[in-house]
Amino acid sequence: MDITGNTVFIPGATSGIGLALAVALHERGNTVVVGGRRTELLERIAAEHPGIGTVRIDTADPESIRSAAAEVLAAHPDLNVLIAMAGIMRAEDWHTPAGFLDSAEATVTTNVLGPIRLIAAFVEHLQTRPDATIVTVSSGLAFAPLKVTPSYNASKAAIHMLSESIRLQLADTSVKVVELEPPSVATDLMPGQRESSFAMPLDEFVAEVMQLIESQPDAKEVQVERVKFLRYGEARGDYDRVVEVLNASDPHGKDAA
Repeated sequence: MDITGNTVFIPGATSGIGLALAVALHERGNTVVVGGRRTELLERIAAEHPGIGTVRIDTADPESIRSAAAEVLAAHPDLNVLIAMAGIMRAEDWHTPAGFLDSAEATVTTNVLGPIRLIAAFVEHLQTRPDATIVTVSSGLAFAPLKVTPSYNASKAAIHMLSESIRLQLADTSVKVVELEPPSVATDLMPGQRESSFAMPLDEFVAEVMQLIESQPDAKEVQVERVKFLRYGEARGDYDRVVEVLNASDPHGKDAA
């Protein structure tokens, strides 16, 4: 993926990593459109970041995805990058159904079906562009489990394998598939995560991601240094230690990666 000259749609970018990436990409000369459910946040982004477009989208709602995709493509027929950013992360207790079932269903809907439906809405268009990219967003927890977030871990593992698989299928097209693998980043994804001493500062994360995209335009996975402890535990042969360290960091998951 080139660092500039793109037209980029980032659903789920009204805060956190998504918004920070949107701003950074816009500053590098890309045309950027962000999507989200809350119109007041979209209006604030439009006011605070002139030039960044906005569209309302609920990635848990198939009809909202179809409608937003039509709106984005009508306004930006040169769109060539989709960053499927939207996601939720919740603590769960799997001892009883009441402790996890609703959360698990919501997590799979948002974190797995959401990206699948987004890709379905844009993949034919992206194949018409001479150089296009789908960016999926997994997590270090796709490779090592945090005890308190089973469904989130599983959803991100699914995104990793989905990315690997569709990259193979789309190899005969102009569409690249790039997987962004964040560690714990200081955002509001979970309660207390923004204040966690374990979480990577958001500005540092985005700066390193942008540097990696610029220096490795053909990379299949974008991995900041801090995620590699989780990403390569099994390959290094210290997976059990990685899991132990990860789950000893905080009993409520606030210091998780």
